[in-house]
Amino acid sequence: MPVKSFAFPKNRRLTRSTDFETVRQNGRVERGRFILLSVFETRDASAFRAGFITSRAVGSAAKRNRVRRQMREIVRQHQHQITRGIWIVTIARSAAADASYEQLEAEWLRLAKRASILAA
Repeated sequence: MPVKSFAFPKNRRLTRSTDFETVRQNGRVERGRFILLSVFETRDASAFRAGFITSRAVGSAAKRNRVRRQMREIVRQHQHQITRGIWIVTIARSAAADASYEQLEAEWLRLAKRASILAA
């Protein structure tokens, strides 16, 4: 049985503003209390890509970075369940600064299931 890698390399992340704009214009959005999940289905069957947005409404730089690291870890932990050819943008709302990791993970999973992006 092959061992699954849990690394989340930078080439799996959305980094260019044009990529974020593509997801915003052409994707669909699932809204939650702590996060928004934007999903865009690409035509190619390559691995998924994910981007993360934390605005200044979340709080200080330390709070924004903590929330961004937590969101990245949630996606990293569940990366093998995400269907191929999907671009995901996870946007933190201001309430995310006060949420625990477990609350963020539960909400992300709920939104991902609602968006039908989890294969397993």
